[in-house]
Amino acid sequence: MKHYLSRYILGVGLMIGLLSAPLAQQLPDFTKLVEKYSPAVVNISTIGKTKKSKTFKNIPEIPEDSPFHDFFRHFFDENNESFDEERPSTSLGSGFIISSDGYVVTNTHVIEKADKIIVRLTDRREFVAEKIGVDERSDIALLKVDATNLPTVKLGSSSVLKVGEWVLAIGSPFGFDHSVTAGIVSAKGRSLPDDTYVPFIQTDVAINPGNSGGPLFNLDGEVVGVNSLIYSRTGGFMGLSFAIPVDVMKNVVDQLKNGGKVSRGWLGVLIQDVTYELAESFGMEKPQGALVAKVLPDSPAAEANFQVGDIIINFDGIEVERSADLPPIVGKTPVNSSIETVVIRQGKRVSLNVTIGELPSEDDVKLAVIEPKSQATTSSRLGLSVSDLDDEKRNTLGIFDGGVLVRHVEFGVARNAGIRKNDIIMMIDNINIKNVAHFKEIVSQLSATTVPVLIHRAGSPLFLALKIPAK
Repeated sequence: MKHYLSRYILGVGLMIGLLSAPLAQQLPDFTKLVEKYSPAVVNISTIGKTKKSKTFKNIPEIPEDSPFHDFFRHFFDENNESFDEERPSTSLGSGFIISSDGYVVTNTHVIEKADKIIVRLTDRREFVAEKIGVDERSDIALLKVDATNLPTVKLGSSSVLKVGEWVLAIGSPFGFDHSVTAGIVSAKGRSLPDDTYVPFIQTDVAINPGNSGGPLFNLDGEVVGVNSLIYSRTGGFMGLSFAIPVDVMKNVVDQLKNGGKVSRGWLGVLIQDVTYELAESFGMEKPQGALVAKVLPDSPAAEANFQVGDIIINFDGIEVERSADLPPIVGKTPVNSSIETVVIRQGKRVSLNVTIGELPSEDDVKLAVIEPKSQATTSSRLGLSVSDLDDEKRNTLGIFDGGVLVRHVEFGVARNAGIRKNDIIMMIDNINIKNVAHFKEIVSQLSATTVPVLIHRAGSPLFLALKIPAK
């Protein structure tokens, strides 16, 4: 009995070993990668000064016979006036060496307020770094230290990176130098608010304050991204980390090296995603492309005859699946190059040739919504009331032709579509609205279907899908 039992236990052990062996072989071993490339990862600390306004309020009353009475009167103003106090500030981040002669990459937000930047290597050598250039839109900064024969990383390509692929980060979270964390690529091409020119790499690698500016490696030891930010409700890691693709970084670094600034291509349109409802309203079989909600005046798009309501589906031979795909593609396009663009216009494919301009430093298209004093007209079919805009209000709004202002929205079709009070309706079913009378006429002629409606809301154009009820 014991003989058979021992053979059974041995057999089960061998089976478990055989089953676990392939699994063990699939798990990555990062030890060689860390040994080889961690010396090229640096700790970055900064020293600066910030002005902090300070006001002394609620100062406890000090009796006149107290020995501290004159002391406090000397240092605190009796009227509690505020003053600016200059205090030292510090920050901590990571970076990596890309050339043996001392070029270092980090994030712009790590060093943006620095008067002095200190780069510390794994061998404890410290260098005061020179700021070569920064690019706020990509959050990439290029530094230079006076040294030679430095260890360097190997730069890869983020274009061949795959979702599910193992990646590793080295950095200084919370000041713990050269901490190593690993995970997988969760998604690619993520567009985040205010970062439309960076198609971020999303990972589940543990990233915390201090990791910013550090490298993201693939299993071949190549840098595929620059760790930049996290999504967190607590200030710490919650499983959502974002890295700047190394292809974006290389382009920015080359421009900073050669000219000290970054130039990006500019088309001059405001765009939005095509939802299922909008695709239906435009007669498309499926949601696709970038919907043009506004063509900026005197822009390359205006000169190339782009129109509001065009849906950009191809730019320079590259398919545009979502609106987030377009800004990075346009941004990396050389200025003054002639590009063929394919749009869907009223159900037909139209080719347009556009000469790309340079992205302005600031977007000066700022509109305000001011309610006019004219009488409102009610549309019971849509459940809203609208009014005309006078010339003074048009100048203030930056809308010089057409449009009606939404004065009130009831429960019904318009509210279901997302139309709100103070929206300006510019277009319905691809027809530009001239005034209230024209709006009333167009609405009365609409058939029971889904149509696109273009509005301006707080200075931004937006297409909505309006489901028209039967008469």
